[in-house]
Amino acid sequence: MVPQKQGESAIVSLGANETEPDEQRGEERVDQSMSSFKSLLWHGGSVYDAWFSCASNQVAQVLLTLPYSFSQLGMLSGVLFQVFYGLMGSWTAYLISVLYVEYRTRKERENFSFKNHVIQWFEVLDGLLGPYWKAVGLAFNCTFLLFGSVIQLIACASRWIPFNRLVSGFGVVLFAFDYSNIYYINDKLDKRTWTYIFGACCATTVFIPSFHNYRIWSFLGLGMTTYTAWYLTIASFVHGQVEGVTHSGPTKLVLYFTGATNILYTFGGHAVTVEIMHAMWKPQKFKYIYLFATFYVFTLTIPSASAVYWAFGDQLLNHSNAFSLLPRTRFRDAAVILMLIHQFITFGFACTPLYFVWEKVVGVHDTKSIFLRALVRLPVVIPIWFLAIIFPFFGPINSAVGALLVSFTVYIIPALAHMLTYRTALARRNAAEKPPFFLPSWTAMYMVNAFVVVWVFVVGFGFGGWASMTNFIKQVDTFGLFAKCYQCKPPTPAHH
Repeated sequence: MVPQKQGESAIVSLGANETEPDEQRGEERVDQSMSSFKSLLWHGGSVYDAWFSCASNQVAQVLLTLPYSFSQLGMLSGVLFQVFYGLMGSWTAYLISVLYVEYRTRKERENFSFKNHVIQWFEVLDGLLGPYWKAVGLAFNCTFLLFGSVIQLIACASRWIPFNRLVSGFGVVLFAFDYSNIYYINDKLDKRTWTYIFGACCATTVFIPSFHNYRIWSFLGLGMTTYTAWYLTIASFVHGQVEGVTHSGPTKLVLYFTGATNILYTFGGHAVTVEIMHAMWKPQKFKYIYLFATFYVFTLTIPSASAVYWAFGDQLLNHSNAFSLLPRTRFRDAAVILMLIHQFITFGFACTPLYFVWEKVVGVHDTKSIFLRALVRLPVVIPIWFLAIIFPFFGPINSAVGALLVSFTVYIIPALAHMLTYRTALARRNAAEKPPFFLPSWTAMYMVNAFVVVWVFVVGFGFGGWASMTNFIKQVDTFGLFAKCYQCKPPTPAHH
């Protein structure tokens, strides 16, 4: 009997040993499936991920205000300025990518390790041109991204319409507020309260480590802007032209430059180019990604702005948010909600580089702990939240940031930096990236860069800066700071 029991035990033991590998293999398959699913949603470093990030971040709420710019510029100038500034923005994004590759190549020759370290634009300037350029780049980039984040937070609870006033003898239509995007859904709370709510929601972006982890958000964000753009286009054609529609733009020189500055801002969203490149597995492939992203954005901005302007004409001079002129339908409500969600994504894009800077200051940038980094990042959100409450002027801030910060951050500084980096024959001979195939001459590149610097300085910074700052000061003088419900609809009198 003993041998029989031993045999039975052996059989049971053998059966157990046979099932264990099956269970282990099953657990491994589950782990692999979970890992693949996580990678699909979370880990993005391909060329396509970079394209989605650029296209999604390039146009957001400004999609709703481009028809207003068309009413200032006229149809022909509106289309031409979009193409012109789109190509100019793609050119300076290309310059930034070239300088990034140059900086990284030089550092790698020195055996410098970038493990757990995200390269940023001010570090590129420091490595190529020295500490003074680092200070300039850091100041402009951080200030632009700070106010860019403030704009996104305000825009969650605010949309703007023109504010008519007379400035220094010129008839100027400048920016002010109408009712909030969220007011289309719920107008029971004032804008300051909505800013509190959206500030808390946007603070959750501290848990997203880097642009490497924006894969699903970039994809969804681009889907949201695509839907909204084609909704505006189709809804405008279905609505048809309003009775007695006129298309008189351009009528005033100042209005013309104001509209041009708004489009300059539209295609100046590449302040995060270096961070997006660093998130790629092969950053050298980024060179023309922004250009291809711009081509796609043209298919959204040009048809939608043209269609809305065709349908409503000069009415847009008093309704700069395209939603305000289209009848309320479930399709419009869907577009409002999608653009509202897109604000959270755009806030993350604008704020993440600021998180990196603060992490480096505090000394926790190299840590792998997501929760520690999130805790350290929270103080960055607080001043953004505070500024959004102090200055509830989305329109004036948008215009001022475009003229004063975008002009230098993503147009003038990259062009100047490229010119100075390759000013010597030795630097040009040893360049990691040679001139592009469509402009195979260093002299030609120098001339294009010089044109960008002069044009943006005069038109963007000069004319745009004057108009935007005049209006911004006017808003502060008129409505004060910490406005509880800036330009809100007057309360309806109670009926007794």
